[in-house]
Amino acid sequence: MDDGLRVTDRWVVPAGELRERFSRSSGPGGQGVNTADSRVELSYDVANSPAVPEWLRPRALARLANRLVDGVLTIAASEHRAQLANREAARARMTALLREAAAPPPPARRATRPSRGAKERRLAEKKRQSQRKRDRRADDD
Repeated sequence: MDDGLRVTDRWVVPAGELRERFSRSSGPGGQGVNTADSRVELSYDVANSPAVPEWLRPRALARLANRLVDGVLTIAASEHRAQLANREAARARMTALLREAAAPPPPARRATRPSRGAKERRLAEKKRQSQRKRDRRADDD
């Protein structure tokens, strides 16, 4: 638990830059539900962290923009009854989110045109469909 998060080969978040807050989890839990602080909130300051490579910071901030509050990414985990399990879950989710934000953008789409055969098939199908509908009409003549 004391080691940092390995996001990519070049980006490791030191454990000292991660902030953990513990609180009581909601939901069922029997006698221990009101005494155990099993819910974990894991926070990481993406905007000001020296661990984020400078070339990667704008991409990460742009992709995480809707999840950041003043440049800080916060993950809450309360799905397990044990605090340790919730800590591991929060770290795993944080790593996955940061890895997704750091991923290179997909290659640009190459514009293509439909082939002549595809156009002809589409038009032939339209003609068949319109003929089918025409045949269903009741003639009032």
